[in-house]
Amino acid sequence: MILSDQHSLSRRRFCLCCVGGAAFVATGGWLSPRQAYAEARGLVSLIKDSAAVSPIVTHKLRNNISVLEGSGGNIAVLTGPDGKVLIDAGIGVSRSRMSQALADLGPEPITHLVNTHWHFDHTDGNAWLNAAGAKIIAQENTRKYLSEVKRVEDWDYNFLALPPGGIPSEVFASERSLKLNGATLALKYYGPAHTDSDISVTFAEADVMHVGDTFWNGIYPFIDYSTGGSIDGTIAACDANLAAAKDTTIIIPGHGKPVSNRAELKEWRDMLVAIRDNVAALKKQGRSRDETVAVKPTAAFDAKFGNFVIDPGFFTRLVYEGV
Repeated sequence: MILSDQHSLSRRRFCLCCVGGAAFVATGGWLSPRQAYAEARGLVSLIKDSAAVSPIVTHKLRNNISVLEGSGGNIAVLTGPDGKVLIDAGIGVSRSRMSQALADLGPEPITHLVNTHWHFDHTDGNAWLNAAGAKIIAQENTRKYLSEVKRVEDWDYNFLALPPGGIPSEVFASERSLKLNGATLALKYYGPAHTDSDISVTFAEADVMHVGDTFWNGIYPFIDYSTGGSIDGTIAACDANLAAAKDTTIIIPGHGKPVSNRAELKEWRDMLVAIRDNVAALKKQGRSRDETVAVKPTAAFDAKFGNFVIDPGFFTRLVYEGV
């Protein structure tokens, strides 16, 4: 999507595939990200509309690992003689642009896909990638949720089951290791975090971690209480990621700037802890949810993290639900 210079926002600020931009396309005029959320009664539809027109930008890392940005969540790709291995699938309407971006990385076929969790902006592309040759691997709760109708109240949306080709064929409970393209991929379940289906994927030799939606780089996150997520679980996942990462580790977040590091993750984690504690203290005082929002317990962090669809008020309400 193209905006005038006056109203442009970096695509890296756009999680959930450019909701603000989707509102622009849908309405024919500019809406701020916060206004887009307020106006977008069909939020998921707008996200998909945006994915249909958003370019895919490739960021090359190391050891034949790249990140594709622009179709829902950030997608990692490992290339080599065993074929292309994708971490997350993005949104299906991005297929033509995704296909070109993948072809630009080399001639290898698509052979494996790992889902970091069940949300549509990470799994909607499952079916076409499976048809292209990918075996889909995920934590067992991801397969469960993708096999049934799931409602997310905060999005006011009922997600239908994926077609059979989009359902992961291989699942694990806690940990799984893969050896592909000369790389060791360690898949590890967090327990309940952003959802109760989240996993990390670590490329051991390259010192690269894809942590899915347990990290939204530079922006407030969504927490899906409808499928087991919580603020405490999200913080616990951050602690696990920090323990596993080194100062040299490249960290790929689910949303936000797609190439990150331990220092940015720690800053983000510390922000979550501070806001959780602020909200918990207000709730303990007997403040209602709306009263807590009005106090602005996120104020110290809003300038940096509060400029997208999960705005300060929405994030405060999410945290309030979990403390």
